[in-house]
Amino acid sequence: MKKYFSCSCPSLVPSRETACFCLLCVLIALYMLAGAAIFSFLERPAELQAHLLWERMQKDFSHEHNISSKDLKTLLHHYEEARTAGIRTEQGRALWDFPGSFYFVGTVVSTIGFGVSAPSTETGKVLLVFYGLLGCSATILFFNLFLDRVITLLSFLMIRCHRGRAGQSGPQARAIDVNRDEESKPSVYQVTLILFVAVLLLACVAASLYSAMEGWTYLQSLYFCFVAFSTVGFGDLVSGQREHHEDTRAYQVANCVLMLLGVCCTYSLFNAISVIIKQGLNWMLTTLAWMYSGIRHHRLQLRPLFKFCFSDSESPICYCEDDTRNRQQAQAVSSSGHSMLWRSCVPSPIGYCLCDEAQVETVSNRNIDRGLSAN
Repeated sequence: MKKYFSCSCPSLVPSRETACFCLLCVLIALYMLAGAAIFSFLERPAELQAHLLWERMQKDFSHEHNISSKDLKTLLHHYEEARTAGIRTEQGRALWDFPGSFYFVGTVVSTIGFGVSAPSTETGKVLLVFYGLLGCSATILFFNLFLDRVITLLSFLMIRCHRGRAGQSGPQARAIDVNRDEESKPSVYQVTLILFVAVLLLACVAASLYSAMEGWTYLQSLYFCFVAFSTVGFGDLVSGQREHHEDTRAYQVANCVLMLLGVCCTYSLFNAISVIIKQGLNWMLTTLAWMYSGIRHHRLQLRPLFKFCFSDSESPICYCEDDTRNRQQAQAVSSSGHSMLWRSCVPSPIGYCLCDEAQVETVSNRNIDRGLSAN
């Protein structure tokens, strides 16, 4: 809950959700920087080596076939344009027949986007904008409802297990069952574990199929499953692009079913993990608030040790409002040669402002000093 302060200090007090959002932004930025450093260290040498190998092959090809480097680069440029249109050196299946178009719209609405096929006409590009807007929104809603059904199914199974173990009947047993039903709902950790196991088993089964049908290694097939199921879709490996497969129709159906189940389960797993991450962020914010409260408590305990450093005329000044009276008072104290103690007006986490505390403490110290001098 937001806490409102009656102090006129110009301070910003963010809510817990805002603080959680800011902390998440910082952690994501640090996570991306660390990932960039790691992948740059791993992949940059291979990239430089591939560039050197490609330049060497171009020079050898130009020298062997007596072709200028300029003409060869022009031909390669035309091939890149043809590849964008779906033309490959090895003959593949048609990209824009009905099965190929269905595969394309599946990658659009699931936000995978392998990049193997893309509209080349202006009308197709404009239509894709509106088609993807509605299709992606509907698919995200489908994923959320799928997660709700998974949680409902797990709750039902856990309730049935608890009722089967109890084995009681009657009104009193029903009341006890209602309380147990509330307690037997699955936690986010249980849902995450079950979804993780489901995604892992599904990826292993799909990797076996892709390894047999596409000629990939099992590790490459697992890599493709993660890229596809997580809707990242790099496009370096794409299933179902060969012209001829054994049992082509059955493989296309199995590919679509595995993609659908894999994306649904992985999306649900990401949602469950995000809840755990948010719990971790709340714990971090609570820890930081506890540390700040401890530091402030020790600072308030050490404050009486420094009150003898100032005389009665050298009372601390706190600016809560930027008005003319406070400015004149500050100028008068400064011109008289006395030192000043500057205090920041920071809202206290317990609901009041330190400015009021400073003023009350200053008046109390003055009254105590005057009483001692009178005695």
